[in-house]
Amino acid sequence: MTPGSEKSAQQLSNAFVLAERDLAFLARPELRPIRLQLELLKPALLMREQGVVSTVVVFGSARVPAPGDVDQALAKAEIVAAGPGEDPNRERRLHAARRLTDYSKWYAEAQKFGALISAACQGGHEADYVVITGGGPGIMEAANRGASDVGAKSIGLNIVLPFEQRPNPYIHPNLCFNFHYFAMRKMHFLMRAKALAFFPGGFGTLDEMFEALTLIQTGKIGRMPCVLFGREFWDKLIDFDFLADEGLISPEDLDLIEFVETAEQGWERIQAFYGNGNGRGNSTGQRRK
Repeated sequence: MTPGSEKSAQQLSNAFVLAERDLAFLARPELRPIRLQLELLKPALLMREQGVVSTVVVFGSARVPAPGDVDQALAKAEIVAAGPGEDPNRERRLHAARRLTDYSKWYAEAQKFGALISAACQGGHEADYVVITGGGPGIMEAANRGASDVGAKSIGLNIVLPFEQRPNPYIHPNLCFNFHYFAMRKMHFLMRAKALAFFPGGFGTLDEMFEALTLIQTGKIGRMPCVLFGREFWDKLIDFDFLADEGLISPEDLDLIEFVETAEQGWERIQAFYGNGNGRGNSTGQRRK
């Protein structure tokens, strides 16, 4: 060390570190507004640089296996169920694993849905109706995979969770984001959305669906197609007509959703909503069938 190059106590103090480089400072509770703003700005700016004009949001379970992975997923579940120790839910877990294999058909439809939309709406730098998902496995992976199948870009909005979560490999690398705050992640789902697609899912999917429907119902966001894949699943899970019959929602609120069974039907509903053949434009919603 050359004479005079030693750092002073002042320079070694944490207070001397530039605020933008002081991670401990940025993590303080008082800096939460700044962190929220960063999670708003970073994805917005990078999406703009990638030419993202509008999106189609695909929601659904992270647990649904791809058709080619069904046997492996079931074998793994059976090994876990046969493991040592007392587990009062062992039979239920095994039954659930077997039922999930039936849901692999929705993986296939989500993949096809992502491909149909992406092939129809992407070209050049600016990209309309870019598929956006939560960035994880299952239905999310399938939709991103469909876009990748046709050489299109798609977006993934991952979130930091207590258990390990990795982005699926089909998201465009420059459109793969990671969030700390659920609120900011949800905002980015809806900010550019022109349509919402809901595949079978659990708490997360239901949370996202009801929040979106509430925002549309209350006029906080504009009317857009909300297609629910698999009427048998949704009818068993939620009695929407009961809510209207009991006066807890208006009969007109039933028009906010439509049920579809295939990727083609989902894309057709979106195109019909906007009144033309490629999904672009403005129109009023179609009635729930």
